[in-house]
Amino acid sequence: MSEPILDIKGLNKSFGPVHVLHDVDFAVRAGEVTALVGDNGAGKSTLVKCVAGIHPYDTGTVLFNGEPVHIHSPKDAGELGIEVVYQDLALADNLDIVQNMFLGRERGSRWLLDEASMEKAARETLASLSVRTVKSVRTPVSSLSGGQRQTVAIAKSVLWNSKVVILDEPTAALGVAQTRQVLDLVRRLAEQGLGVVLISHNMADVFEVADRIDVLYLGRLVAEVQTKDVTHGQVVELITAGRSGDLGLARPEAVAL
Repeated sequence: MSEPILDIKGLNKSFGPVHVLHDVDFAVRAGEVTALVGDNGAGKSTLVKCVAGIHPYDTGTVLFNGEPVHIHSPKDAGELGIEVVYQDLALADNLDIVQNMFLGRERGSRWLLDEASMEKAARETLASLSVRTVKSVRTPVSSLSGGQRQTVAIAKSVLWNSKVVILDEPTAALGVAQTRQVLDLVRRLAEQGLGVVLISHNMADVFEVADRIDVLYLGRLVAEVQTKDVTHGQVVELITAGRSGDLGLARPEAVAL
């Protein structure tokens, strides 16, 4: 098994008296899709926000390409090559695809934007991901479908020489055809050598594209398994009860009478 690009060890995070993450170990490897699953309140969003530099973590170690790093802000995460595509996509409807992909990172001088360079880079990025559903990079985002918007948001995340891309519920509220487009794109990201984290409640999507499944239960990582080694039922049990057979949390010992 290859060395992780992103390797988190013993991460703890509390909000006041509430201990949200308990000694979480989490690894992301190049060329793999890792599904991060868990019930609402399991700690998935908190873990991602710690990785993204939005929440400071209390204790733990973060290694990136084997080197210890400290992520204090989204800028720190971005400079390492960690990009997050949140569920709300954070796209500006009144701007076109190029303007959205370079929003806040525009090319050019203080007085004149390099529109030609940005448009070329946007087209090349979409082409590299085999995106064929977008006819023009000058199309306003307001006129795009849900699947096309998700595609633009993902393409935006890989435009900056990213090494790890975290996708938060990328197929939520999409139709069948649009879901197919996004799942194909997720696999292509991994095939290009990126480490991909897929956060999803949709087990069909998880089993279709994920190489590994990591399960969070009440703030603890209770299982890290190869997708081919488990069933839908086992993963659902891990999500809801924290264990399934020999997987997950140890069974409580019988109380002696």
